[in-house]
Amino acid sequence: MSDELASRPSADERRAVTRRRLMMGLPLAGAGVCGIAFWKMLAGMQSGSFNPHDINAPVTGRPVPVFTLADQTPGTGFSAEDLRALSKPVLINFFASWCIPCIAEMQALLSLQKRLPIWGVAYKDKPENAAGLLKHAGNPYARIGSDREGRVAIDWGVSGVPESFLIAPGGTIVWHSAAGLDGDEVMAGLDNVLKRIGA
Repeated sequence: MSDELASRPSADERRAVTRRRLMMGLPLAGAGVCGIAFWKMLAGMQSGSFNPHDINAPVTGRPVPVFTLADQTPGTGFSAEDLRALSKPVLINFFASWCIPCIAEMQALLSLQKRLPIWGVAYKDKPENAAGLLKHAGNPYARIGSDREGRVAIDWGVSGVPESFLIAPGGTIVWHSAAGLDGDEVMAGLDNVLKRIGA
């Protein structure tokens, strides 16, 4: 009888085994949740209800943040006040000379500038490098500001470059894309918003 009692696990040992099983099951449960989330994201992309480029979509409908940008050669800097004073929409485009997708979208920006003013923001870039990019690739910007430290980009909710924001008269953000403007889907989205606001 004493041998039988000795072979039975104690209450502490049973709790330790239960805890171990729970700890082993947590990663599996986490992987399952991630798998379900990934499956839902893929299903949303297929149906068109999820756009991976709209990571900062909540910024739309808000006024532009308070900011002031210094001049970036060959253009003139600008501020929130300049955007609020506009009577026509303008596209704000964050770019950098070290950004390959930014260079790839330059042709699309040069075409777009013929029907919509574009103001650029050189993001975390040396002024001479940003100026060099525009000299070689072409300059689509009516005005250009320098955000050397990237602080203005934080206020705008920029997650990386290129990133663009359509500003309606009065200074309200009405459209946003965290992708280059050289994609048909992105340009179609911009066109739809421009039509909606009568531009």
